[in-house]
Amino acid sequence: MHLSERQDPRLLRAIYAVAPGTALREGIDNIVHARTGGLIVVGETEEFAFMLSGGIRLDIDYSPAMLYQVAKMDGAIVINRDASKISWANVQMMPDPTIHSGETGTRHRTAERISKQVDALVIAISQRRDVVSLYLDGIKYILQDIPSVLAKSNQALAALDKYRSRLDELSQRLTRSEFTERVVLYDALSVLQRSELVSRMALEVERYIVELGTEGRLIEMQLEETIFGVGAERSALIRDYSVEDTEQNLQFATEQIAALSHHELLDFGRLAEILGYDRKVNTLDFPIEPRGYRLLGEVPRLPGLVIQKIVHRFGSLDGVLASSDQELSEVDGVGPARTKEIREGVRRLQESVPADQVLNN
Repeated sequence: MHLSERQDPRLLRAIYAVAPGTALREGIDNIVHARTGGLIVVGETEEFAFMLSGGIRLDIDYSPAMLYQVAKMDGAIVINRDASKISWANVQMMPDPTIHSGETGTRHRTAERISKQVDALVIAISQRRDVVSLYLDGIKYILQDIPSVLAKSNQALAALDKYRSRLDELSQRLTRSEFTERVVLYDALSVLQRSELVSRMALEVERYIVELGTEGRLIEMQLEETIFGVGAERSALIRDYSVEDTEQNLQFATEQIAALSHHELLDFGRLAEILGYDRKVNTLDFPIEPRGYRLLGEVPRLPGLVIQKIVHRFGSLDGVLASSDQELSEVDGVGPARTKEIREGVRRLQESVPADQVLNN
């Protein structure tokens, strides 16, 4: 399965519906442990009533115990979309036999065809192998056991932590360059590229968290701590260094970067093009000037709207740093008290980045 498929919102919702801690997962686990096997179709019956044959109409409240009991019968089980009712039991599902299926077993072949023909989540539980397969719109996803998912999520989180550390190093180097007025396009693109890589890795960890359900709370807390501020810094970076500083351009650039393949993301020429520069520009030698969004965004309790007004008033970070206290305090929303906070915040940022700091690319 491709990464894009694993990130499909509908599939993620389906995985969440059967995650540990849910009543549906409890019922599925009961069937797995009993080794009875089963075929469960989750959706509104009227959408696929044409393929139902025989069976027992129940329309009773769902419970894990009741699902376990009706699974002892041979046919499929139909549950409504929010898994609150068991609609049918022991029913034969008759999907279009001409629909291609790569499955060999009768139960799984039927499940795949149903998912391709109608809008429903189909769950096939193997009788002999303790395997639970989800089918949605032709996509197959095999649920893994919790220890395996935990191990993979911890590995992904460790890798993400290393990527975040590198992002912080590059961000500090960019901050140092901004203070010394020696920023080149390569510096900004390095941070932009790394922030997108961090965001993509975070999405992978989030998928594991969805699958872990209630077992993933600790992983979720660690993830939130690891990626805190990444999205805000990326947006500020785009506004700082795009040729055009508008909300529309910010949205455009953000969407374009998110849509890049991994290979394209490694191409600094493509990233430069998205920010409005010539694709063939030598990023190592091309000087650029920050507007100040990113650095001012590091000042505690400074609202984004006030940052925007400051940038619009002085035009660049250099203009902000060169302004007098009186000029800065006259900006709408600043005033003397906030001017002092801004100066103190900028001073702390300067002190946090050693002047002789050298990082390898």
